[in-house]
Amino acid sequence: MTAADDHHVVIVGAGFGGLEAARNLAGAPVRITMIDQRNHHLFQPLLYQVATASLPTSEIAWPIRFLLRGYKNVTTLLGAVTGVDRANKQVLLEGEGPIGFDTLILATGARHAYFGHDEWEPYAPGVKTLEDATRIRRRILSAFEQAEWETNPARRAEWLTFVIIGAGPTGVELAGTIAELAHDTLRGDFRNVDTRSARVILVEAGPRILAGFTEDLSSYAERALERLGVEVRLGQPVSDCRADGIMLGEEFLPARTTLWAAGVAASPAAEWLEAPSDRAGRVRVEPDLTAPGRPDIFVIGDTAFVAGTDGKPVPGVAPAAKQQGLYVAGLIKARLQGKPAPPPFAYRNAGNLATIGKRAAIVDFGWIKLRGRLAWWIWGIAHIFFLIGLRNRLAVALNWLWIYVSGHRSARLITQRDPGSGSASR
Repeated sequence: MTAADDHHVVIVGAGFGGLEAARNLAGAPVRITMIDQRNHHLFQPLLYQVATASLPTSEIAWPIRFLLRGYKNVTTLLGAVTGVDRANKQVLLEGEGPIGFDTLILATGARHAYFGHDEWEPYAPGVKTLEDATRIRRRILSAFEQAEWETNPARRAEWLTFVIIGAGPTGVELAGTIAELAHDTLRGDFRNVDTRSARVILVEAGPRILAGFTEDLSSYAERALERLGVEVRLGQPVSDCRADGIMLGEEFLPARTTLWAAGVAASPAAEWLEAPSDRAGRVRVEPDLTAPGRPDIFVIGDTAFVAGTDGKPVPGVAPAAKQQGLYVAGLIKARLQGKPAPPPFAYRNAGNLATIGKRAAIVDFGWIKLRGRLAWWIWGIAHIFFLIGLRNRLAVALNWLWIYVSGHRSARLITQRDPGSGSASR
């Protein structure tokens, strides 16, 4: 069989799942086309640290071409997929001709979900991309700069109020890091404002934060946040987001910086395939991760609704996506070799981790639960392990060690003025 006749696998999305599938298919008799609308693979679990000036962008993102350059049967294309022609087995792209496939892997990730209120997005941005992270970093740092100019105490308080909506791991991590930024890192940098007077408010519609953890770990995390100066508001759904604040039910909370960490929606893959989906838009895949009725199309990662052995959905985390990418690659190779298909996909839960600032975290491995500084070190080691390349691991480790010891964050750069931040006093 010539290279031109090889089975053609198209992978859409170079996240954890897509990359894992590509790497494990690299030695198979297939041609692989990797398509992504960005030229870099992103380590999303640390994206909030770029948004809060702890890490530069280059330490959590890597060019896709560089990551796949050693695999000669992989072609990487920069492009935006707009749909799938299932009848003709083609991927449709914006501004380019369609690409045919024998097998398609959709690993297109997720985006922000505002529960029917997309008009809130300009006032409460979320963090899913590098662009989101640098925009949020600019907004946070610009708020302190505007407060320095402001002479009206009420308006200054608005600039120094930061609201995070959603108390999952991302919301908790954002709240804790912003509190440390205000109360520790920036202390003494300004002359007209005391950054320690900043309010960081974490809003959660549910009865507790970190609902995916056990109640005792959730309670510990809430107390740890409060020790950092974070105000936790539970059982209060947001009813409106505006440029000057949010509505909590009937209460208006003035704030110039609001961040969204409350929910995600899957990419439009279910619409492309006309496949059944859950409320978040995730494709309800078969036990072998194929789209219903389409054994030639796999859906993995945040794009897929995969039921675990307990009936609950497999979480949208990096280890789950990597396991799915590995499984799909193995299944494709088994088909090509005429071997029996592997058993249905089964997620192996390696545990849940969340950090609260630079000295505390919670870890739930099922058989053991940890909290405090030891959990923070385990959280850090686990995240460094998943980073790509020795240089990045060393750079992030040194950055964290410096922040841990000194409290200083070196990535406090406003690289472009936020259009939403005008002069505070004029």
